[in-house]
Parts: sequence; C-alpha cells; structure tokens
Amino acid sequence: MPFELTPYLEERRSLINEALLKELSRLPSDSRVRAAMDYSLNAGGKRVRPVLCLAATDAVGGDFQQAMGIACAFEMIHTFSLIHDDLPAMDDDDMRRGRPTCHKAFDEATALLAGDALLSHAFEMAFRKVPGIDPGRYLKVLHAMARSVGCFGMIEGQMRDLLGETHLVSLQELEAIHRLKTGAIIEASLFCGGVIGGGDDKQLAALEAFGRRIGLAFQVTDDILNVDGDPNILGKATGTDAARNKSTYPALMGLERAREFADQLIKDALKALAAFDNKSDPLRSIANYIIKRRR
Repeated sequence: MPFELTPYLEERRSLINEALLKELSRLPSDSRVRAAMDYSLNAGGKRVRPVLCLAATDAVGGDFQQAMGIACAFEMIHTFSLIHDDLPAMDDDDMRRGRPTCHKAFDEATALLAGDALLSHAFEMAFRKVPGIDPGRYLKVLHAMARSVGCFGMIEGQMRDLLGETHLVSLQELEAIHRLKTGAIIEASLFCGGVIGGGDDKQLAALEAFGRRIGLAFQVTDDILNVDGDPNILGKATGTDAARNKSTYPALMGLERAREFADQLIKDALKALAAFDNKSDPLRSIANYIIKRRR
C-alpha cells in the first residue's frame, strides 16, 4: 500500500502540538514572556523540523516517542529564529503566518525576550532524560543542536544573509548562507532523530546528506515563493526579497533555473536514502512535498 503523507503529517503535527502545549503549560501562567512564546509557537507552523526529527528516528528503527522532546526543542529554536528575524533590526516584517509578527502583537523588547526564552528552554527540554536512551546519545544530540544554532550554523547564516543585502553575492556565497541559515537546523534535526533512534554511523551520515540537500531545497523554494507565491496562502508578503535587493536563487539564476536546481537537490536527497527500507518513506515523501508546497 503506498505511503500517504497527508494523514501522517496531520498525526505527527497533532502529537507535536500537544507536546508543545503541555510544555508551555509548565511555565508561569501570568508571564508576558510566556504569552509571547505561546503566540509565536502556536501560530500554525508546518512543524517541518520536528516532523523530520521524528521521521529520522523511525527510519533507523527507533521509537519516535523517545525523540519527542528533542523534536519539540528544534521547533522552539526555529520559532526563536523567526521572532528575531522579523524584528525591525533584521527583516522588519509585519506579518508572519497570516497574523502580526511577535514584536507587532507585543513590543520589540518582549519579542527579543520571548525568542531568548524559547532558545534557552529548548536546551532545557532537550536535556531531559528519556528512559532507555544511553546518556552518550544525549551528548551527540546536544553538541549537534548547539552547533547548528550558533556561529557554525543558523546565526552565522543570518549574519551573512543581512550582509548580503548590501551587495550581490555569488551563487557559491548564497549556497553557504542558505546551508547555514536554513540547512544547519534541518540537518541537525535529522541527525539527532537518528541518534535517539540508535542509528549507526552509516545511517547517520546518510541522514545528514539527505538533510543538507533538502535544507537547501527548502530555502530555494522559499526564494521562489517570494517571487511567485500567493501572499494569502503564504500568510506573509511576497516580493520583499526584490524590494530589499536581496540575493536569492531566482535573482541570480532566473526563476526557471532555480526550480530546476531545487528539483535536482531533491533527486540527490532521495539518493542518499537508497540504503534505507520503507521505514524511511515519510522522509522520501516530505522531500517531494518541499518543492511542491505553496506556503
């Protein structure tokens, strides 16, 4: 029977949302920071990173429930990055996922603190021991997670992205930006899910290779949607990259070549999963979904 992605995503997103709500309920109910965290974390995100983390655990034959805390930690990290990216000092966006950005709904100081709190709480959550998981696996997970966020990952990518708005960058520089800003967290989500599931070195390397390619494909598709996407479907404005003279794949390659590049990245990603059995079908389906999505 062919794998059906839609019910799979609905089920996993529901479990992830339930776990995130439970986690937020542990925080002080009268906290303005918690309210801002809740506002941004439960704004209807696609939960791509936690879903990939859980799917990677499945792919190596593990129990995805054991990876739920790690998966939710990645969603908190991702949400922290969105809150900060939207600030006037960065991308200065007013809308995110169809409603006002965190700093518009609250204020800039609260948005900054909410992002900081999500990042720190992500690591607090990731540190919690799950019965049956060897402590050595947590060291691998926490190292990979921390590395993917900072100067070897997302934050360095955001810095380079901002600097790239002042001049036209090369395709090689643009790929480096995207691999850091978007790809590092996606790659780490897959790697960490595989570690928690007990994957061997060969499986973990394959998951990382898969993650590198779909992470870049995800960003290329985002660039394309900023050109020809429907803002009503996306929940945010389009054309903003061109307005900021931002270096993107459509700007440097043209729209059609950018689409072809995204397609090739997905083909290469699927090749990385060649040695996996049908337990990795969710990953294969998600890869194809990435370039077909409209939001």
